[in-house]
Amino acid sequence: MTQLRLAIVGAGPAGIYAADLLVKAERHFDVSIDLFDHLPAPYGLVRYGVSPDHPRIKGIINALREVLDGGDIRYFGNVRYGTDITLEDLKKHYNAVIFATGAIRDAELNIPGIELPGSYGAADFVSWFDGHPDVPRTWPLDAESIAVIGNGNVALDIARILVKHADDLLPTEVPDNVYEGLKTNPVTDVHIFGRRGPAHVKFTPLELRELGEVRDVDMIVYDEDFEVHDPAAEAAIASNKQVMVINRVMNQWRDREVGGASRRLHLHFYAKPLEVMGTDTGNGPVVSAIRYERTAPDGEGGVVGTGEVREIPIQAIYRAVGYFGSPVDGIPFDQVRGVIPNNEGQVLDAAGEVIPGVYATGWIKRGPVGLIGHTKSDAMETLQHLTHDQANWWTPADPAEESVTGLLVERGVEYTTVEGWRLLDEHEIARGEAVGRPRIKVVPRDEMTRISRGE
Repeated sequence: MTQLRLAIVGAGPAGIYAADLLVKAERHFDVSIDLFDHLPAPYGLVRYGVSPDHPRIKGIINALREVLDGGDIRYFGNVRYGTDITLEDLKKHYNAVIFATGAIRDAELNIPGIELPGSYGAADFVSWFDGHPDVPRTWPLDAESIAVIGNGNVALDIARILVKHADDLLPTEVPDNVYEGLKTNPVTDVHIFGRRGPAHVKFTPLELRELGEVRDVDMIVYDEDFEVHDPAAEAAIASNKQVMVINRVMNQWRDREVGGASRRLHLHFYAKPLEVMGTDTGNGPVVSAIRYERTAPDGEGGVVGTGEVREIPIQAIYRAVGYFGSPVDGIPFDQVRGVIPNNEGQVLDAAGEVIPGVYATGWIKRGPVGLIGHTKSDAMETLQHLTHDQANWWTPADPAEESVTGLLVERGVEYTTVEGWRLLDEHEIARGEAVGRPRIKVVPRDEMTRISRGE
């Protein structure tokens, strides 16, 4: 029977689900799958892109763990594609590769002043509070008034972590360095800005409700945002249950008494950011205010500017306007969309022709949209092409499984395995149990690697 030796680059949900679906699929060939990731631990954005106070979402890890524990897939962590292992190496040892490298950079927000000191990307902040090993251990938390640009769940995560008291994160797996940093956070006001109305947000009802339950925080919404006549918004509220719930939650906040909390979270709608203002403190300009234009419905579901410009003093600003993919060594990349050009997962060259043996799945394939359900259907689409493209598979010169481990050892790569992840997982859980917490993450890469390798 024909053997498929498959490499998957990226061990987040997209890569793991693709491997699992292929293992379980009816097929006319045997499968051997190796999963590579540049981090010592698997699970990608589920481990490093979900707020520590979201244990329900992190439950996805249990399903991913079952896949890796099944024994059908080899995992090589702490292996950097492009240096530790290259495209030429993959062609020598595999029949095909699927790139599932995701989208971990911040999309740009092109307004004047966005580059000033005190301006940050949401992805970088999320990586910090989730204990990503490749970001600094500290974060500059010295602003009393902060702006968050965006109306999606990531914007809510950023705002919630900023206004939440550090001690309220102790029941979670928040890393020690993050807890210590947040303890000294002097914030009093966080302002969330969205250029459309409250019926057009990208929040989920669950995220929004959780925001309103944060201790010692006043939720402030403005009547003017709910008194705008917008037929498209009214139709959405009447026809979409999720929008109806979101509208009900925010209208309940309008009736709340405010003024008794030490921190305030403001939601500003119909607010289009125009400019980040700076003030020179003697060492160059730093963020000092956000200037925005009041918008109004255009009658077709969008908004237009009104010409009314407002300004709010701030000392820091976070842009949460979406994630963006990163180029992959030796593979075409769409710099505009931040994805690998593809046709249903088949990677395309500059002429639009299919590149034999190279596939993509997940956010690097479709862009940073959709949840886990989309990731599974996305992987199935890619795998349908892979399994029918046998004539286009590579012919590896050395397909033996041991040849890959030999290559990594020869190059001095301190790779981690599924067994090593279990050691790290047990170590983190034990650290947490010692102080009555579910887990305390190990943050430094070298420490993660040592523990995983039993050193």
